[in-house]
Amino acid sequence: MSQRYEPRNGFSRAIHHLEETLIALILGTMTVITFVNVVLRYVFNSSLIWGLETTLILFAWLVLLGMSYAVKVTAHLGVDAIINMLRPGPRKAMSLVAAGLCILYAVLLLKGAWDYWAPFAGFDQTSGRWFPTGFQDTRDRAFYETDQVPIAHWLAVWLGDRFNMGEAYDKLPRFIPYLILPIGVTLLLIRFVQAAIGVAVGKRSALIVSHEAEDQVADVAHINKGD
Repeated sequence: MSQRYEPRNGFSRAIHHLEETLIALILGTMTVITFVNVVLRYVFNSSLIWGLETTLILFAWLVLLGMSYAVKVTAHLGVDAIINMLRPGPRKAMSLVAAGLCILYAVLLLKGAWDYWAPFAGFDQTSGRWFPTGFQDTRDRAFYETDQVPIAHWLAVWLGDRFNMGEAYDKLPRFIPYLILPIGVTLLLIRFVQAAIGVAVGKRSALIVSHEAEDQVADVAHINKGD
């Protein structure tokens, strides 16, 4: 029997719908920009010069938001041929070990995500090789801009006053698209912690969908056959 994520209260349901809506909007915006660019190129011999870069940025946001969302709804694929041969107790223990390793991975990834993004926003990177032990002086890279993505003048001035020593940006500053790195990895860490708690209390059996995906494909096949 496949598991399906169901929000248990109004707030969780609202957050769930917000995540789905945001992912859908990003995907829809990518599609529209790409379609418009194709029409402009082949019909009018023109193009949106910022279209490709914007699509790449949106794709990164889509992937990094989607990976945490997939953990929440148990949509990541995996191999469970061995753990399905175990009794419920050892199976639960292995799932908890896997969840713990995923949490450790997310913590390491979060440090890397912050250290990469922070200089572009004028913040300091963390010290320590594996785990943060404090902050260290880092060269300010807040003046870095995207290559082609435009920005509204009022926003360029406002952001320049706060991040670029009062100098307005000509293009979208890089720290804005790069912001998805710490946000996406933080969400991933939260989802792994929630998944571990869910396994521990018996609300979910694993972190992956694996064989449940096969069940869903089989259900669709039966529906198509009219069974």
